[in-house]
Amino acid sequence: MEEHINKETAKELSEEQLVDDAFQHLLDSYRTSRHRKKVDIITKAFNFARQAHKGVRRLSGEPYIMHPIAVAQIACSEIGLGSTSICSALLHDVVEDTDYTVEDIENIFGKKIAQIVDGLTKISGGIFGEQASAQAENFKKLLLTMSDDIRVILIKICDRLHNMRTLESQPANKQYKIAGETLYIYAPLANRLGLNKVKTELENLSFKFEHPEEYNAITQKLTRTQESRDELFEKFTEPIRHALDEMGVKYEIKARVKSPYSIWNKMQNKHITFDEIYDILAVRIIFTPNKREEEINECFNIYVAISKIYKSHPDRLRDWLSHPKANGYQALHVTLMSKQGSWIEVQIRSDRMNEIAEQGFAAHWKYKDGVEEEITEDEGELNDWLRTIKEILDDPQPDAMDFLDAIKLNLFASEIFVFTPKGEIKTMPAGCTALDFAFQIHTFLGSHCIGAKVNHKLVPLSHKLQSGDQVEILTSNSQHVQPSWVNFVSTAKAKGKIQAILRRDNREVQKKGEQILEEFLKRHDMEVTTSILDKLCEFHDIRKPENLLMAIGKKNIILSDKDIDELHGKKNANEGKGWRRYIPFIGKDKAKAAAELIKSQDYFIVPKDFNRKKPVYITENNITQFVFPTCCHPIPGDDALGFIDGKNRIEIHKRNCPVANKLKSSYGNRILDVKWDMHKQLYFTATVQMRGIDRIGLLNEVTQIISRQLNVNIHKITISCEDDIFEGEIELRVHDRDDVKVIIDELKSVNGLQEIQQII
Repeated sequence: MEEHINKETAKELSEEQLVDDAFQHLLDSYRTSRHRKKVDIITKAFNFARQAHKGVRRLSGEPYIMHPIAVAQIACSEIGLGSTSICSALLHDVVEDTDYTVEDIENIFGKKIAQIVDGLTKISGGIFGEQASAQAENFKKLLLTMSDDIRVILIKICDRLHNMRTLESQPANKQYKIAGETLYIYAPLANRLGLNKVKTELENLSFKFEHPEEYNAITQKLTRTQESRDELFEKFTEPIRHALDEMGVKYEIKARVKSPYSIWNKMQNKHITFDEIYDILAVRIIFTPNKREEEINECFNIYVAISKIYKSHPDRLRDWLSHPKANGYQALHVTLMSKQGSWIEVQIRSDRMNEIAEQGFAAHWKYKDGVEEEITEDEGELNDWLRTIKEILDDPQPDAMDFLDAIKLNLFASEIFVFTPKGEIKTMPAGCTALDFAFQIHTFLGSHCIGAKVNHKLVPLSHKLQSGDQVEILTSNSQHVQPSWVNFVSTAKAKGKIQAILRRDNREVQKKGEQILEEFLKRHDMEVTTSILDKLCEFHDIRKPENLLMAIGKKNIILSDKDIDELHGKKNANEGKGWRRYIPFIGKDKAKAAAELIKSQDYFIVPKDFNRKKPVYITENNITQFVFPTCCHPIPGDDALGFIDGKNRIEIHKRNCPVANKLKSSYGNRILDVKWDMHKQLYFTATVQMRGIDRIGLLNEVTQIISRQLNVNIHKITISCEDDIFEGEIELRVHDRDDVKVIIDELKSVNGLQEIQQII
């Protein structure tokens, strides 16, 4: 017994030491920063949090206080925040997880720290709750709080980064939910705030947990090719170093290797292999200018010097010096042809620009006398972004996912610069249209826009703007907002305003429909009731009463005696009903059989006590019990996940399916881990896409390999040929992902086939 007590005591003492060491490391990091030294208040916050979380452990088994210390360490070392933020990070879970209130924090640590902790508490537990409406509300809270004090979102990003670094201890379904949410919300937010290093790590960690095999394959390839990259880097930079030494520049040259997530993303989007990605290596020249005001000129001087050594690519010069990106990023990017015959991107930036590139807006504060407590919200570009978000929030959308998509449009956007007729510069997201620009200036201008003049040429509303365009908006008082506009605008502000105006117009049409229906029923001595509306909806095959009233208001439905017969229960002999009315080519017997088939779908219904942490195994015997939506066609061997839908059935999606991405970030508690347990008995459809140089006998060779050599059944084939370029798609019957891999590997041996890949 005594030995057991001694072991426990020893364990507690070693844990105490672990906590003390972690906090000491935090203090040491803080002391070496440029901030005013407020060690006392940080120590006070640590002791308070340690006491509040006493006895609580994380899933990994370590004391809970290690998490707030780690978050504070990230805030201090990796984002460069000061004492207010470090204290807030140490205290960020106290209000949510213990009996202390925000008022207690304010009494002990002051108003500013309490305000930040309050903001963090409001948006805790992941951004999303159980219901879609709650998600949008939480997201609004996050963004509104962020606009009060940007440090709230910065600490939340630190919190998420530490959770991602320790995600190993979570069950698989939780991993997919948290990783999906990170990719959908946090990585873009980090990017928008210029936290490049953090964004890259969040993306890589999400990728690692969602697609472990692909992540490992890419990291192994990066390790294998490391030596040749190092050699290329040394040979390429040697003459550059010589030139910079002669100029007397104080500099360092670093190799930047593309992250596994970026490589995988490029492979997916461009349908290329690892070996076909040319920009895995980039070179960074970071210099210290003699005078701060001369740094832009020095960037160009370095560019001139290195373009004398190597030939530069004329279309790949990116000048982010004169017009920094909206997240504050400044640099000069130039792509040079190395002596080894490959293009290499060189990024030229000063030490200040480099710090802003790594730490984003947090780094701006360092260059304002290094006093974090004196932060003022005068970061112009960021404020513009926050204003856009506030405008969307002022006019809330009924659908949470629409709201998230609108925000996501703004988060992911890279910027272009557009000029007004008077020559003022406006920053707009890439891919925006003339109509987006009109709404950006003023809602009235957007809602009455009939066209635009871009560089003095007349263009339609849907014309996509390019950087440097000068845009004049043309309006007419008789113009009204059209529903089709939503399909081509790309900014959240324009989408939000158009939908708000359309909703207002729809309410008027609906009212008109209600009046028409009331008058029609009055003539037949009837009144509008819920049951009458339901019967009419069923008769006209419309799901919602609002849609029925809209259709009546728009005159798409003209009420007649048939409606009255339906309401009185009289049937028209020739009138079909429901879905059968819309399938006239199905005879009576076939229609009956189809209806029986729909009824007989015996799906597995998730019970209340279902263990969501355990993986769901798909076998030959139970595969028909799951729903396979048409968005991504998963087949055995694909990285897959399950989603419990509104009817408690389990949908199966690929983990990288766009629909699944939304589900992970919005309904994380309904995500399940899915594993395949199939034995090559059933067949699935997979489509292989090919592209190459056409020649006689090419198609014959392809079909011979698939049908005879591999004995695979070709279900459908489409081929087109233009200017000697051959393109084709072959739909095959396969057992699993391995079959597809074998087919693609075999087809690579066909002379003339350049690109072969599987498509969704």
